[in-house]
Amino acid sequence: MKQSIQKKQKRTIPALFWLFAIVFILACNLTNSGVQQQPAFDPTKAALELQATTVALQMTQSALNVQQPAAVQPTALPAVVEPAATTAPALPQPTATADVEARIRAANVLVYENTDELNIGMWVQDALEGMGIKYTQTGSYSGHFMEFLNSGKPYDLIIVDAESKDIISGEFWDVINTRLTRDKAALIAEVWYLESEANGPISKILSGCGVSFRKSFELSDSIYWWDPTHPIFNEPNSVLPLLHFDRFWANGAGDQIRLGGSGNATMLAGLSAKQSDEGVLATCYDGRVIIQTFSDHDYKQGDIIPLWQNYIHYTLKNHFLAVQ
Repeated sequence: MKQSIQKKQKRTIPALFWLFAIVFILACNLTNSGVQQQPAFDPTKAALELQATTVALQMTQSALNVQQPAAVQPTALPAVVEPAATTAPALPQPTATADVEARIRAANVLVYENTDELNIGMWVQDALEGMGIKYTQTGSYSGHFMEFLNSGKPYDLIIVDAESKDIISGEFWDVINTRLTRDKAALIAEVWYLESEANGPISKILSGCGVSFRKSFELSDSIYWWDPTHPIFNEPNSVLPLLHFDRFWANGAGDQIRLGGSGNATMLAGLSAKQSDEGVLATCYDGRVIIQTFSDHDYKQGDIIPLWQNYIHYTLKNHFLAVQ
């Protein structure tokens, strides 16, 4: 019986072995088929995977930035300017334009200057030539002067420089007044003899100018500017007051004038330092006329010629502005 038991044991051990083997094999198959075995940790592989993930995130963010435009910051709206009310353009005011200056240089000027026979110098003629202005000079021939006045030829400026003792009087002033009012001609008159003429035909010009005769003076004296800023003393030449004199005429040097009449005269100079009734220089007819009542040759040539050039420029400018 003991042997029988031993035989049973010997047969049982191999059977159990094979039973365990079969169970083990089945268990392994179940494990491989149902659960994935975790791989061993690899540091290098993990770093590469982290780097790849970071790059992928950056590319994704860049794509989102492109797809989503940046928020637009609000900007201030421009100020609304209301259009100015439409008005008719203003007419240009008369000015001494380049065109007027060119017309001055091309002006027609008629001159009566009676110092030719005394051979003491034709200072008005010298002034015109210095400015390059053409002129018709009659000298002391008053008959020729009247012929030109009556010729019908237009003159922009008429100059009466009756400094010597031959005078322009009577009907001459009637014809000149017609030119002055009808043609808007300019006039410069040097007259020292108003005492005998003031109530004659020249009175029309004096009254229209706005001046009247006061009294005569025998010998020249200093002459003061009453308005030193006036163009007559500054354009185109700067001329100082005639404080220094060289008496050429022994008597009958000139006349004093004052404001009077219907015109708009401006008194510019006189025998007193301040404006008074002792005037010797005035402008009127809106600057087209100058009345001088002192004698040129009682003063220095270097002062008188520039002053006459200013007279000529001023009266011609205003003449051309009046006839534009």
